[in-house]
Amino acid sequence: MRYCRPILAIWVALSICTLACPAQEAPQPDRLTWSQAPALPRALAGHMAGAHNGALIVAGGSTFDVSPWQGGERIWLDTAYVLPSPTDAWIKEQPLPHPLAYAAVASTPLGVVYAGGSDGIQHYAASMLLQWDGGALKRLPLPDLPSPCAYGAAAVLGTTVYIAGGQTAPDSTVALKNFWSLDVSSPGGAWQELEPWPGPARILPVVAAQAGSVYVFSGADLAAGTDGKAVRTYLTDGYRYTPKEGWQAVNGPPVATVAAEAIATGPASIVVFSGDDGSLVTRNAELGDKHPGFPGVVRAFNTITGKWSTVGEMPNPVVTTTAVAWQGGIAIPGGEDRPGHRVDAVPQAKVHTLAHRSMTVLDYAVMGAYFALLLAMGFYFSRRTSTSADFFLGGKRVPWWAAGISIFGTLLSAITFLAVPATAFRSDWVYFIGNVVSIIVAPIIVYAYLPFFRRLDVTTAYEYLEKRFNYGVRLFGGLAFLLFQLGRVGIVLYLPALMLSTATGLDVRVSILLMGVITTAYTVMGGIEAVIWTDVLQVIVLLGGALLSLVLIAHSVDGGFAAVYTTGMADGKFRMADWTWEHSATAFWVVFIGRTLENMIPYTTDQTVVQRYLTTPTEKDAARSIWLGSLMSIPSAIIFFSVGTALYVFYKGHPQLFDPAIQMDGVFPLFIVEQLPPGVTGLIIAALFAAAMSSLDSSLNSVSAVVVTDLYRRVRPDASEAAALGLARWITVFTGALGTGGALLMTTIDVTSLWEHYMKLVGLFGGGLAGLFALGIFTRRATGSGAIAGAACGAITLYFVQSQTSVSFLLYSSVGIVVSFVAGYVASFYVGRNPGDLAGLTWSTRKK
Repeated sequence: MRYCRPILAIWVALSICTLACPAQEAPQPDRLTWSQAPALPRALAGHMAGAHNGALIVAGGSTFDVSPWQGGERIWLDTAYVLPSPTDAWIKEQPLPHPLAYAAVASTPLGVVYAGGSDGIQHYAASMLLQWDGGALKRLPLPDLPSPCAYGAAAVLGTTVYIAGGQTAPDSTVALKNFWSLDVSSPGGAWQELEPWPGPARILPVVAAQAGSVYVFSGADLAAGTDGKAVRTYLTDGYRYTPKEGWQAVNGPPVATVAAEAIATGPASIVVFSGDDGSLVTRNAELGDKHPGFPGVVRAFNTITGKWSTVGEMPNPVVTTTAVAWQGGIAIPGGEDRPGHRVDAVPQAKVHTLAHRSMTVLDYAVMGAYFALLLAMGFYFSRRTSTSADFFLGGKRVPWWAAGISIFGTLLSAITFLAVPATAFRSDWVYFIGNVVSIIVAPIIVYAYLPFFRRLDVTTAYEYLEKRFNYGVRLFGGLAFLLFQLGRVGIVLYLPALMLSTATGLDVRVSILLMGVITTAYTVMGGIEAVIWTDVLQVIVLLGGALLSLVLIAHSVDGGFAAVYTTGMADGKFRMADWTWEHSATAFWVVFIGRTLENMIPYTTDQTVVQRYLTTPTEKDAARSIWLGSLMSIPSAIIFFSVGTALYVFYKGHPQLFDPAIQMDGVFPLFIVEQLPPGVTGLIIAALFAAAMSSLDSSLNSVSAVVVTDLYRRVRPDASEAAALGLARWITVFTGALGTGGALLMTTIDVTSLWEHYMKLVGLFGGGLAGLFALGIFTRRATGSGAIAGAACGAITLYFVQSQTSVSFLLYSSVGIVVSFVAGYVASFYVGRNPGDLAGLTWSTRKK
């Protein structure tokens, strides 16, 4: 523990200073940057605008050649234009069948859908799909709406378009209260009439989709005035529609935003540009061409906290157009900048991540001291590593409590450090039970698996498979582990580095190099002892950083922990169970069963975990380490879930501090960098590094152990200790370089999709590997060929479940384990030779 004392001392001092001097809120800069795309061929508004295959499409609309305040008449347009890229010129396409404006419009993966609309004489029910094929604009008819409709608005979830609001005829004095949907990917489908929102009817609402829900804000209700013409009532309400759940009221904008442009940004924000607030509607005729225009405020709605904030100003605010996601930005073509006046400009906005506070010299000093201590520990333990057994098993002199902390640290990655608070911030605690079920797995491991690993005196878990079955099964297990780990080490570095870069401004490549080089260095020098003891330090830093963050977040909330608790309870943030039998939901039984069996995989088959069991002096010590590692999951889960809930309460009370461009996993680093004082920021950023490094060092050493023990020594049994130790160190260097290089590659080219497919394919065998060990231990009938057949059957079944069913991903491991076990047992009746002497190799023949 002497290695940890300097860190603990720094912690106490910085914590006292932080609580005595809370961070100050800085004024928030404009979060938008603006540029200009080529102007439209003519000024217009009320047009249909969207994007498909990289091109910006504009069709229909209306305009004035002479101001209406000087007697001009509205001109209804049938023109269609396409802008292939920001550097091209607009292309005039074949016109629409007739003039049309004010239709509901949405961009889908299949094309731009527009539905309804008006030509000034009548409103229409027809709908159309516009597709750009790179050379021409195609029009494909879609089913008619249930009734004529203009001045509605649309949004899309997947391939389903939703339309809300509108008006059935030009002279109608009643707005529609309608909510229609159409899946454009289903041939022969029809518009479905869904239950509308529980509020007033409206025209020109703000409609947007975010995170699986459709939101309806503002708009204007209609009623007949004394002259028989429609009079608007400007609305400031808001509603959320979630398929299968229905409607729920949410906070509406602070002022009306009629005919505004809206678009989803990031994982939890809807940005609303301009909008008519109705403040000058009664003076339109009086002001005429001297009208000052519409408000330019750009607001963001946080779909998690339900709060609005101002994110910038629109340089030339317009209404009655569409915000279109196009070419990495948000295009807003044309529009109406004041009543009766159109524009041809095409501004492009980008919602960017804030220029976060720079890390200070003190931050870097704290991080530097931490990294130096890790390297010093590696150097110290290098003097105790003279054989491959020392390098892989630490001479079996590791204390049980250190091994237990290392087990916990190995399973708790930086992705967990970021993702668990993000999950609690976004939703609630339904995953909590899944994070603590390792205490159920622990006794199974201690009494059913550990005796075989310890009493057979193995170095890797896969040696047991050869003793129980044959070398082919051992080779399968070892290669499955290697393929998974070699694919994993890069992403273990890349994802936390990316989140740190997004939130802190640290260069992602520098973060990757720091973690990769330092971790490889101390692992090469000190072997498993360096890995375990640095894990101890890293877990202290990691959990201490999370706990300190929780205290500081609560300290930043008005009312402290009491307010976090009362607000969280009132908003349902502490819900821990979903009592449903739905297999595709996060039902309690799904989380409980899925996570329990999922935990069986690392505890029974993963060399990074099993190797810890083998480093303690005795089997009893190993059992204690397993119990400690599993029990630590309870306080850690409480801390990390509490951090997420506290962040929710903090940003609900301070919506202007939330960054709408930040990815969800970046919300915790965002608070760390923006709200914590120098020194403390550096220490907690070091904790984020620690979370990644504690997983990486385990992978490096365990990959080396498997290659040397299960491959090299198997073909070179007479190899010297010096040769084996040298090879172990070179493999560690190679694996570290491979992971670091792979992570750096991900920063330059988009290989994320390729990596996801690779890991998904390799991951199919995780459950099968657990099934192999279960077959070996709990049955006497299972044969090597039958076990391999079972693993293959489990992988095929799991692939089908993943691709063809709606079963929750939480149950994937359960499917793989159960199918592999059952299929392997059945197959053993037909393939493979009957096992020979099984003394000490199965549960029924174990040595008492």
